[in-house]
Amino acid sequence: MQLFYHPDIQPLSLLVTFSRQESRHLVKVLRKKRGDQIHITDGRGNLYLAEIINDNDKRCEVQVLNSETRPDQKGYRLHVAIAPTKNNDRLEWFLEKSTEIGIDEITPILCDHSERKKINHERCEKVLLAAMKQSLKFTLPILNPLQPFDELIGQVKTETRLIAHCAEGDKKSLSDLIEGKNDILVLIGPEGDFSPREIQAATKAGFDNLDLGQTRLRTETAGVVVCSNISFMKEFL
Repeated sequence: MQLFYHPDIQPLSLLVTFSRQESRHLVKVLRKKRGDQIHITDGRGNLYLAEIINDNDKRCEVQVLNSETRPDQKGYRLHVAIAPTKNNDRLEWFLEKSTEIGIDEITPILCDHSERKKINHERCEKVLLAAMKQSLKFTLPILNPLQPFDELIGQVKTETRLIAHCAEGDKKSLSDLIEGKNDILVLIGPEGDFSPREIQAATKAGFDNLDLGQTRLRTETAGVVVCSNISFMKEFL
């Protein structure tokens, strides 16, 4: 299955026109033509079967044949708040891989030791979209704006909230902290780790201290490890 994306398609839509960029990809790159059937997602958990009725490479139009809801089967939401890496390629790698594995929400956070204090939100959205289509998922992860660390921990209501860091102290593994189908928020710090002040503030705000093992991981690697381990534990254990 090849999966295409249209943000404005609705279950009751009859005719849909793709953007110039997606039209070019369909007609010029993939050589789709009138009469071909394609699959489309709205990024909100719905899958559509449609037939191309106008194979114009600037304004490709399709007729929707049917639609079905493909709900998330996980039964929980995974939210990772992560400090953007100095090397932007590493942040994009995390966005891509976490989407493939299965993440619901991402919040870039600005920390005491952050080296990157801005992100290209539009570029990051494109990475998430490409990863969603490639991995045949039907829900696009939410990408929140860059947010200060203290602001985030002051408003979070997620039941299971964890902060991963390299400092000494009383920390537990994921297997000790993940239970049932609770929604999960995990904080991943910058290359210089969270500051002692931030760790103390998070603990005071009800976050459990998370140990990801003896190896010191890069920021983006830690994020992927969290996503993959939680996915495995929730599905198979």
